[in-house]
Amino acid sequence: MLEISNLSKTYGNGVRALDNVSLSIPKGMFGLLGPNGAGKSTLMRTISTLQNADKGSITFNDIDVLKEPRELRRQLGYLPQDFGVYPRMSARAMLDHLALLKGISNAKDRKRVVEGLLEQTNLAKVAKKAVASYSGGMRQRFGIAQALIGDPQLIIVDEPTAGLDPEERNRFHNLLSEIGENVVVILSTHIVEDVADLCPLMAIMNRGQIVAEGSPAALISSLDGKVWSKRIAKADLPAHRSRHRVISTRLTQGEVLIHVLADAHPGDGFESVNPDLEDVYFATISADPAEADAA
Repeated sequence: MLEISNLSKTYGNGVRALDNVSLSIPKGMFGLLGPNGAGKSTLMRTISTLQNADKGSITFNDIDVLKEPRELRRQLGYLPQDFGVYPRMSARAMLDHLALLKGISNAKDRKRVVEGLLEQTNLAKVAKKAVASYSGGMRQRFGIAQALIGDPQLIIVDEPTAGLDPEERNRFHNLLSEIGENVVVILSTHIVEDVADLCPLMAIMNRGQIVAEGSPAALISSLDGKVWSKRIAKADLPAHRSRHRVISTRLTQGEVLIHVLADAHPGDGFESVNPDLEDVYFATISADPAEADAA
């Protein structure tokens, strides 16, 4: 169990990236969903001991993460948004090097670990190729392979599927699902579908705060009978914003498809729609009109 309590972080430029964040994250896949700039990466870097918080606490099992960072690192696997590789080093050689740095000093043990990870991430056939030559999806699978060295009990993946094509995204989802059966895996992303597909528990983060948390099903059911849809001309959007709480807009076939949140039928030609996690996400962050517009 990962326990985060009252965690805050303000940068030197005055940006409050974390504002009294508290979360309890059990074993399994946990989704942290939020727009760019919400504070997700700051939280991930703080949990992974790459930076300090101004106040608050983090514990993982019996480890005080902020006071015992080395103990946490022994149980941590981390895939950041961007990671560097040696330009000419093959995947097999690089995993061997990283396994040595992780403390696996016996050559036979390292070979067993490396070959197992290459098979698990479906990279065995391209293990001799330089990681720098890999496609985006292959690089992400390599990133997971290096994160799994040492059998970590806490795994953090930060925006792992951004830019992947549908086939690679599905392959990566399957890999994460397999990994998340026995350890704590935090999936930090702005992609709603990733959380909907993978995570039995989740939280939504915005402006450095946790603004919603629970199971996707429970969060979706909280909007039953409250989401309404209508196609309108683009020129009519400002008028609808003035009369309704518009949570999302989407341009389709020359018109704008809008979703509004209302406890009762808003009239005006709207139809009730079954809510989904995207509606939950936009409804949660739509207190800021600029963010709702961006939807």
